[in-house]
Amino acid sequence: MNADTEADDDGSSTGRRRRFGAESAGYLLHAVFFAVVTGTALRLLDLNEPNCPYIISVSAALAGGYAAGLVWWDRLDRWRPLWIGGLLAPWLALVVLSPASLRPEIAWCAVPLACLAVRALTAKASSAALVVITAVVAFAAVAAPFDPMRVIVPVGAVWAAALLYRRQQRDAAVQQRLLDELHRTRGALAAQQREAGALAERARIARELHDTLTQELAASRTLLQAADRDWQQFPDRARDRMRTVTRYLGDNLVEARRMIADLTPPALDDGDFTAALTDLCARAQESGTAAEVSFHAVGKHRPLPSQMTAALLRVVQGALANVREHADADHVVVTLHHDRDHVAVEVRDDGTGFTPGRTVAEPQRGFGLAAMRQRVHEHGGALTVDSTSGRGTVLAARIPLPAATRLSRARPATAG
Repeated sequence: MNADTEADDDGSSTGRRRRFGAESAGYLLHAVFFAVVTGTALRLLDLNEPNCPYIISVSAALAGGYAAGLVWWDRLDRWRPLWIGGLLAPWLALVVLSPASLRPEIAWCAVPLACLAVRALTAKASSAALVVITAVVAFAAVAAPFDPMRVIVPVGAVWAAALLYRRQQRDAAVQQRLLDELHRTRGALAAQQREAGALAERARIARELHDTLTQELAASRTLLQAADRDWQQFPDRARDRMRTVTRYLGDNLVEARRMIADLTPPALDDGDFTAALTDLCARAQESGTAAEVSFHAVGKHRPLPSQMTAALLRVVQGALANVREHADADHVVVTLHHDRDHVAVEVRDDGTGFTPGRTVAEPQRGFGLAAMRQRVHEHGGALTVDSTSGRGTVLAARIPLPAATRLSRARPATAG
């Protein structure tokens, strides 16, 4: 379940809890009301008063009106003030018609009616209704054998219940407002996360295109230009270059298809990172550059996570492309270092070099070192560039091994 759905569920459930009939306090008030009306009717039947049929009819009308309002609460809407007035009128009639001995009991209907008035009416209208209810309670107490407690207790209960219910309404409104704000915040956060994910994916695809197809197509273009120059005087050499370009373009086609499927580079299909780097250096040697490219592996080779080897392979690929296009080097040495906790690759050339941090990106480029550094950082590693103008460049990428890989390396030594 996502954040938006959870927010919707919270809002709808809170809305249901805020309904008058769904609250536990509301159920208790309704039970008190119907218990008072029903008990009064039963006692009237025992007393066998002359006006008992009229009182029973008024009691039934009061209970029916109360129940109907609860059932059709949402439909009443702007008619709720009229409904409250329609309840107070039969209740007052019931107090007037009932024997004096039953009036204090009937007066206890004031508590649920007061809460209902607070729920249904505005602040001013509910205050007016509470004054009317208080007057009816006082009349019921005075009409019976007078006892001050018969006035103080029910009137105090009416106002206490009304104030508590009004406070509950305010708390519910604050809670609903907070939930609405949470819902909006979650929605905004989800939108930002989607946008950030889309931007990150665009940047990743751009890096993949720059580090694979763009560089390979540039190398193929260099070979085609060399073949064009050799076509008249050295046709055999030109045809060899054309065959090399054909093979490169075939690999590029496979790379593009695999990129769409978001798989690892084709050079890593067999899982041999050392062989992939060896092949990459051989291809760099064949790409028409004047530099001699050599590869060395230091340390005991062990299987590495595919995502890590893919990142390092792209770093070496980008570094060799930079050497080919900018360094004017005679020798390039690629070294793979395996140790207990890290794996590292180093690309060293004897070219023109540059001053790190003072180069200006060419138009239509913009990745290069920044893309390499981001790739390495995604795996918790670091990329360093040591270069001096006229003295060559050393680029090194170092990535820590995952804990599981370190343990797998440590076990054989321990066992031995």
